[in-house]
Amino acid sequence: MANEPGNQTPNTPDVNESELRDMKVDDLRQKAKDAGIGSTSDMKKEELIDALVQAGKGRQGEGGSEDVGAGPEGGKVRTGPKTSDSLKYSQEVTSPDEEPERQGRSLVTTHHEVIKQWAEARNAKPATVSGTEHGDHLGVLRFDFGGGSSDLREVSWDEWFKTFDERQLNFIYQEERSDGSQSNFFQLENPGREDA
Repeated sequence: MANEPGNQTPNTPDVNESELRDMKVDDLRQKAKDAGIGSTSDMKKEELIDALVQAGKGRQGEGGSEDVGAGPEGGKVRTGPKTSDSLKYSQEVTSPDEEPERQGRSLVTTHHEVIKQWAEARNAKPATVSGTEHGDHLGVLRFDFGGGSSDLREVSWDEWFKTFDERQLNFIYQEERSDGSQSNFFQLENPGREDA
């Protein structure tokens, strides 16, 4: 495959793998960073190329337009040196159409529509923890489940998802507990940092 010219991966018209293979590792890392791919410092050249190809796939929706609702990696989970065991053992969900393998299954996604549907099914609103803001940047991301907490400030979905993507977060969650009842469990994790 490395000797084939051009683009060898279907549905990635903007990705030229031959061109990527001709690039230096430092240039590939910068290109990956620009594409919103985190934790590239430990990646080898082929891993960087694969990550860029996957990012190219994620940007392609129907008709070649950007996949609205997906994170910069098309809903794919972000990994890095601080990837937790929770993430490793969770079922990856890349579309609102995917179902958990079983009740109580731990799930993980970066897909905006999956996260929004999960929250809305629980009447949860996107929020930030008051007092944790950094200038005009949102602070700690949370959901307000209607408990009347004075510590939470409701924000727009656009603000919430912008911060979610900028921080390279994964959304680890459950749809149902093992007994079949609805679960409100969720966790936000940045696999490149300890302090997500």
